[in-house]
Amino acid sequence: MKTPKRLLPLVEEGFIDEVLGQLMSGKEATVYVVRCGDAVRCAKVYKDANQRSFKKSASYQEGRKVKNSRQARAMEKGSRYGRKMQEEVWQSAEVDALYRLASAGVRVPQPYICHEGVLLMDMVADAEGNPAPRLNDVELDENQALAFHELLVNQVVRMLCAGIVHGDLSEYNILVGADGPVIIDLPQAIDAAANSTAAEMLERDVLNLRTYFSTFAPALSDSQYGKEIWGLYESGLLQPDQVLTGQVVLDDHLADVDAVLAAVDLAIRENEIRLMCRPGAESE
Repeated sequence: MKTPKRLLPLVEEGFIDEVLGQLMSGKEATVYVVRCGDAVRCAKVYKDANQRSFKKSASYQEGRKVKNSRQARAMEKGSRYGRKMQEEVWQSAEVDALYRLASAGVRVPQPYICHEGVLLMDMVADAEGNPAPRLNDVELDENQALAFHELLVNQVVRMLCAGIVHGDLSEYNILVGADGPVIIDLPQAIDAAANSTAAEMLERDVLNLRTYFSTFAPALSDSQYGKEIWGLYESGLLQPDQVLTGQVVLDDHLADVDAVLAAVDLAIRENEIRLMCRPGAESE
């Protein structure tokens, strides 16, 4: 096929030898299958902001870093330069997340280079070497659903241990490769420690998995893996190979308000005594 304009620089620089065809066009990008030497890879071409349907809400932007204060001010003002910076931050979020997650052993495509809004990465293939289907296009039996669910919940755990929450995880951005599910589409990924909505987004990601897989395996319908995972993360106990139960025991004991007030009153009194006993207090 004719080489798309956005891919020409990578062809000219020798990163891509041949464009084999278009794989898909989504709300964020168009993906092409390309040949790089003997390897078949994917080139993800990000769409311009005015062509995309995915809204970059403040909840996804929170905690993302920029190079300097000038860029931050421009982004806040929404100037032309600021919008350009927002696009770069949005695209680099996926590249950075892919590198971090691949290094942490998470099942994501291996990235190679991102240049002028084009991300070159591994193509996830099925057993025949063809582009892998999305999870929502695959028929599962109950045992497969339980196995895939367990694997993907573990991937969510590994992502969180690497400091990342996907933020938009569902059956539509998971591919079923020859050796199992692979997570894709991470431009909206957030920093778990820097984003105040991280807990909410993680629970939503896990709930999406539960909702989808419970149609094949009803036993999953009452699981609470999201709350369990976040609870372990907050307490500093979460490990990449964490054994989970899917259950959360809620503390339904009423708070002892009188005891709390007594403790506060005691602390106030102790502070007053310390002030009275400090050197020079009588002369003040």
